[in-house]
Amino acid sequence: MIGYIKKIEKFIVLILVVMMALVLLLSTIELGWIIYKDIVSEPVFLLEINELLEIFGLFMLVLIGVELLETIVKTYLSQTTDHAQIVIAVAIIAIARKVIILDVKDLSGPLLLGIAAIIMALCTGYYLVKQKSSPRDSAPDQSE
Repeated sequence: MIGYIKKIEKFIVLILVVMMALVLLLSTIELGWIIYKDIVSEPVFLLEINELLEIFGLFMLVLIGVELLETIVKTYLSQTTDHAQIVIAVAIIAIARKVIILDVKDLSGPLLLGIAAIIMALCTGYYLVKQKSSPRDSAPDQSE
């Protein structure tokens, strides 16, 4: 019974990988189209701040999608990868995207402190998970 469930799970993951690859391909094409449109529109080869922020946001979104695709493949198609470490890494990348395109003059101090707390919590969690997964010598040094 568990064998059948594992096969179904693998099949679903493969379908998700194909769909995610398709979404990434389409979003990359969309990003290219937006860049092309912004460059050829008047004034030619000059981008306004809003256009740059939109392009950077879409660029980071595509990169997060690539990271998510890699996470799906690594995490669910191989059993040797630590799931928590990869999920936290993707969360760090996602929050980094938000911070990069953030307009800080429109945000309050407590909201910025909350974002900082989320970043610190994710980084601390990543560090702890990474420490747990890396084997250390627990035996004392016998060289004396």
